[in-house]
Amino acid sequence: MRRCALLLSFALAGSMFAQQTRVPEIPYRSVPGFLKLPPDLYLGEVAGVAVNSKGHVFVFSRGRTTGPAYGASAAQLLEFNADGKFLREIGHNLYAWSFAHSVKVDKDDNIWVADKGSDMVIKFDPEGRVAMVFGRKQEASDEGTEPLKHPKPPLPSVDGLFRQVTDMAWDAAGNTYISDGYINSRIAKVDKNGNWLKSWGEPGDQPRQFNTPHSITADAEGNVYVADRGNRRIQVFDGDGKFLRQIVIDVPFDPNARAAIGNRPQLPITGNQAMAPGAPWAICITPAPNQVLYSSDGYPGRIYKLSLDGRVLGVLGESGKQLKQFGWIHEIACPSENELFVGELLNWRVQKLILEPVH
Repeated sequence: MRRCALLLSFALAGSMFAQQTRVPEIPYRSVPGFLKLPPDLYLGEVAGVAVNSKGHVFVFSRGRTTGPAYGASAAQLLEFNADGKFLREIGHNLYAWSFAHSVKVDKDDNIWVADKGSDMVIKFDPEGRVAMVFGRKQEASDEGTEPLKHPKPPLPSVDGLFRQVTDMAWDAAGNTYISDGYINSRIAKVDKNGNWLKSWGEPGDQPRQFNTPHSITADAEGNVYVADRGNRRIQVFDGDGKFLRQIVIDVPFDPNARAAIGNRPQLPITGNQAMAPGAPWAICITPAPNQVLYSSDGYPGRIYKLSLDGRVLGVLGESGKQLKQFGWIHEIACPSENELFVGELLNWRVQKLILEPVH
């Protein structure tokens, strides 16, 4: 049985239009017990999940926690084969490990991570050795070293440094786009050799402004998609930072839908809209040539399938703790249109989802 709904999608590129369509429920299943962990290894909050060209799955977990909250080493990068068998830990005791946020794999199977706690992005080669580092963590010996504050007005951003960095993506030329992040609210661009090229963005709710750029991806044409979570929208730019359009996901939902944790949010939400329905927490674009966009929200806990122009093609999921339910999806890997891997904060797991095509 398919449930249909209305979609309201805005695209801003000098003009605004609204389009209505029917949005089907996508049938899907979750592969039970996909990841096989050794007896003495546990996942914490799963902040990131990625897949390489061999189908190996990389999990960036807030595990191996030691020390007080700010002094914790809550980041652990694990690799599994295509069948979910544990292979290795990468970067054990790495200097950058503090608070895991995202992991991605580029076209050459290099493994990249964004650590929100250390304000660093690390590139590993396929063998798991550090190839490049971006940003710099605070020195533990510095007087006044403490969690970063959120002053208003915000402090000016500094080229080459991040404040609570969140994610990264690439274009065909090998340029890296880094979403930076909870405080700086901008996008940074570096070339394939690691040279800083430019950045754009600042806090706010206008085009080219952000309220927590939380996830980032790019299409085959080199357009950059930013999950502007606090503003409940996806902003789309060209590779130079020119604003092209925005996507707003507005699909009706059951007003009695459960929250993954705590009380249901009181709607409408003003200010930071991270818990508003449709607010993008994680976004992912499938490989060419037929690309689609997936996005997840925190409430009511759904995944949305969209065309690259923002038309919602289908929806699936709900909040909960069972298979096929979600507890704050923090990252999505989409190696194909009908195979997704989702990392969940609240349920401390990765689910492998198999979607049935919608006709």
